[in-house]
Amino acid sequence: MDKKLQEQLLKKSKAAKLERLGRGVSFSALLLITLTVFAIILFVASKGLSTFFSNHVNFWDFLSGKSWNPSVTNSHGQPEVGALPMILGSFIVTILSAIIATPFAIGTAIFMTEISPRRGAAILQPVTELLVGIPSVVYGFIGLTVVVPAVRTVFGGSGFGIFSGTFVLFVMILPTVTSMTVDTLKTVPRYYREAALALGATRWQMIYKVVLRAATPGILTAIVFGMARAFGEALAVQMVIGNAALVPTSLFAPASTLTSVLTTGIGNTVMGSMQNNALWSLALVLLVMSLIFNLVIRLIGRKGAMPK
Repeated sequence: MDKKLQEQLLKKSKAAKLERLGRGVSFSALLLITLTVFAIILFVASKGLSTFFSNHVNFWDFLSGKSWNPSVTNSHGQPEVGALPMILGSFIVTILSAIIATPFAIGTAIFMTEISPRRGAAILQPVTELLVGIPSVVYGFIGLTVVVPAVRTVFGGSGFGIFSGTFVLFVMILPTVTSMTVDTLKTVPRYYREAALALGATRWQMIYKVVLRAATPGILTAIVFGMARAFGEALAVQMVIGNAALVPTSLFAPASTLTSVLTTGIGNTVMGSMQNNALWSLALVLLVMSLIFNLVIRLIGRKGAMPK
């Protein structure tokens, strides 16, 4: 009898078995995601580095060169694979779109959380969610049919260029930065606001000197996250920027980004050729920049974490 009772007490319950199964499934999913990420990094790195090890292209010439024509060789017998125009184009449209989107995002978030929380959320939150759900090709098509002709009419030229790409990216990243900023402002403790008002601060002083300062790390994270999305956007930018592999000299001159050159050229090259390896090198640069953006987001979040 004692032995039977001991076996029943030591037998694992159904809840324990389910917990063990759930733990195993979660660990397997985490392992699969980790292996997938590392496999992607290794694959892109092996393809991208072929330009420098197999085709013997100088790494500095690749980053600083201003001419992009992989099928042509220069006077030194090296292919013209200067990625500087695309790198500059990607950074310019990303930074400009973030600069324009940030004031609108912060103002909208303040209105939704501090000035008119109920009415602001009821009106602006559905609009923000709608903008997030619109596909990139729709933004690009609207930019092609509305923004480009408007820029051509007002400023002259072809209408394609940095300015058109910046405007499209501004609209695309605005809902992302806005929603993350709203979540950040909501995490500021209520007693911060109450203490500021109790000390005689006006509502605007409380918002500017207390709420925004407490939420600064989260707002910076939202901005960097929006920049990361803008840096990796391909289709919408490709439709309005002009896709000219030239160093940008004006906001209204055709230019190109890393993603626009990749999407237009990768399907027209043969795997393993010099042209294909050069495009994979651009993809490697894009991947490294995405990893840097994610690292910056983690650092900002860690520095701005509120003590428990």
